[in-house]
Amino acid sequence: MAGVPYDQLGGHIWFNGEFVEWGDAKIHVLTHGLHYASSVFEGERAYEGEIFKLREHTERLFYSAETLGMKIPYTIEQIDDACIATLEKQGLKDAYIRPVAWRGSEM
Repeated sequence: MAGVPYDQLGGHIWFNGEFVEWGDAKIHVLTHGLHYASSVFEGERAYEGEIFKLREHTERLFYSAETLGMKIPYTIEQIDDACIATLEKQGLKDAYIRPVAWRGSEM
């Protein structure tokens, strides 16, 4: 039996610098990242409300973006804070978090 489609899940996502309702987090169909996979991401685990090696993950995210010639328009601290705030806003203690950055229409 199929689960609930991702676009129908509840909660909030940190998207373009602010929290939005899960279903309102959308990108354009012609986004460069969608067509050419020009994106970077990290997979982070939280245990008992603490994200394991958060700073190391975020630094690697920025390094990966730099390697692809991408500029993430936030600081490392802002991304770290957003990851922590996401856990808090969702009421999660043990979770998987996936920060993603992609090229948009500016290409």
